[in-house]
Amino acid sequence: MVDEFKKRFFISLIVTIPILFLSPMIQDFIGLDISFPFDQYVLFGLATFVFFYGGWPFLTGALDELKQKNPGMMTLIGLAIVVAYVYSSLVVFGWSGRNFFWELATLIDIMLLGHWIEMKSVMGASNALQELVKLMPNEAHRLKENGETEDVALNELYSDDFVLVKPGEKIPVDGIITEGKSAIDESMLTGESVPVDKETDDEVIGGSINKEGSLTIQVKKTGADTYLSQVIELVEEAQNSKSRAQDFANRAAKWLFYLALGSGITTFIVWMVLGYSFDVALERMVTVMVITCPHALGLAAPLVVAVSTSLSAKKGLLIRNRTQFENARNIDAVIFDKTGTLTKGAFGVTNIIPNEQTEMDVLYWAASIEQNSEHPLARGIVDKAREQELTLGKVEDFNSITGKGLVGNVDEKEVKVMSPGYMDAEGYTYPATSFNELSEEGKTVVFVLLDDQFIGMIALADMVRESAKEAIATLKTNNIDSVMLTGDNQKVANWVAKQLDITEVFAEVLPDHKSDKVKEVQSKGRKVAMTGDGINDAPALATADVGIAIGSGTDVAVETADIVLVKSNPKDIVSIVSLSKNTYKKMVQNLWWAAGYNIFAIPLAAGVLAPIGIVLSPAVGAVLMSLSTVVVAINAKLLKAD
Repeated sequence: MVDEFKKRFFISLIVTIPILFLSPMIQDFIGLDISFPFDQYVLFGLATFVFFYGGWPFLTGALDELKQKNPGMMTLIGLAIVVAYVYSSLVVFGWSGRNFFWELATLIDIMLLGHWIEMKSVMGASNALQELVKLMPNEAHRLKENGETEDVALNELYSDDFVLVKPGEKIPVDGIITEGKSAIDESMLTGESVPVDKETDDEVIGGSINKEGSLTIQVKKTGADTYLSQVIELVEEAQNSKSRAQDFANRAAKWLFYLALGSGITTFIVWMVLGYSFDVALERMVTVMVITCPHALGLAAPLVVAVSTSLSAKKGLLIRNRTQFENARNIDAVIFDKTGTLTKGAFGVTNIIPNEQTEMDVLYWAASIEQNSEHPLARGIVDKAREQELTLGKVEDFNSITGKGLVGNVDEKEVKVMSPGYMDAEGYTYPATSFNELSEEGKTVVFVLLDDQFIGMIALADMVRESAKEAIATLKTNNIDSVMLTGDNQKVANWVAKQLDITEVFAEVLPDHKSDKVKEVQSKGRKVAMTGDGINDAPALATADVGIAIGSGTDVAVETADIVLVKSNPKDIVSIVSLSKNTYKKMVQNLWWAAGYNIFAIPLAAGVLAPIGIVLSPAVGAVLMSLSTVVVAINAKLLKAD
């Protein structure tokens, strides 16, 4: 439809050029005199083409609305162009008056342009997301029954097929790992840079990258059922979901249709009663009917919706429910689920407790051995060493002991980084009090052994996102309170809350009680947004005034939230509030402009100022109407996300 409106607009625009030059009114205005035999009939022919070709979408739309006995925007537009065309045609074939085919043509051009801009803007949101599809591989290695592989196109894969994904390749489909283990980079889907460890029976998402081992994956979803397809569907839902402002505009159009008919007929009768000629009364009626066509009103909300949908998609905000999105401007409290939202889901070093060694020595030996591992804990330790600018030793005879830890030789010494279970099983002694304190805070502790001697322990925790700190600080400056909700124990919650400067914390909350906590906050008269992963947070997301899901799960993205954060970035919540406020402001501006235009123009068109010599001609009426549409379109395009 975008290409269709674009084609109709440009063809109609080209045909409008000779219409302008052949129109007597335009010739008078620019001082030209272009005339030849039957020139007005040529003008009639060109205008007829524009009326039927360019105006066809509006004429058919009007018929559809009338069939449903629900006149609205298309009926009003159809009324205006039909009245303009019929009146001008009568003038060409002998009726007394001045034709305004040029106004008819430019009117249709502007409406086609407006609809093209609207659709292009809306489709821009889909196009931005469809860029994700380009990241999908073109082929997959399908496994045959005899164990051999064959390369096939993605559309040839079926549910329950098995595919082989080699290290470094993109996973071609949504499925379940049946053989192998690896770290999967899902950053293009979730915005989370840390690869996720996956093994047998874990789900994988098409488009994510297999970083390490070979995987055999059983296909579960293809085509429209895949994660990426569902994400694109969200934008379509956003395009189709109507906001309150749109509903208001559609209801207004219905009443304006009746107003146009009533005003036109009343104007005609009044001018006839006052003793004016039939021609003059008819011209007044035509002017009123043309000028009442609310192009500006019709585009006031849709254009803003189109632009905001496109802007939000580019920023990674997928709006499923426009009404709730508009409500986001009123929120004064945001409840955050802790894990994965306020924290990175990536481990970082929080404590180093040495034993007869320095902290840097413990970190050196541990990081040297961990640099050969891709485990999330290992990356946390190595990152800490890099922060301290340590030069790590070379590892030899490296070995990973499943469920226990790592062992290898560094600088001719045997280094082990082991789990608490290994330490207890082998009878090592370590500071149990310190270990228990760290464990109670929800931290993971590993033990470093040098030539089988305990030299220290390192505590790691799911690190707080810097973006979460910034988001909460920004929300606070906007007088929006932040509340943390988590199933973790109180000590872990308090540790995270302290770093984020959150004073309101609900800890040790069971999933089915999270919605009760949302109601508790709402009971204080606050408008609440809930942010979570959307699985065990689903009831809370549904209870909140605005439900915001972190874009980390397919079912979540499709089912639970009003808005989905594709990048899983808490700062995007600030963007939601800002964009919601700006979108609403633009809608109000546009609706007032459109309504104000009609309030001003209809009485003038009817001739209320005729006694003092001011009469609005059909031409001026059409120009004013077109200008109001352009103003509304430009104002919508000026919408900013921040």
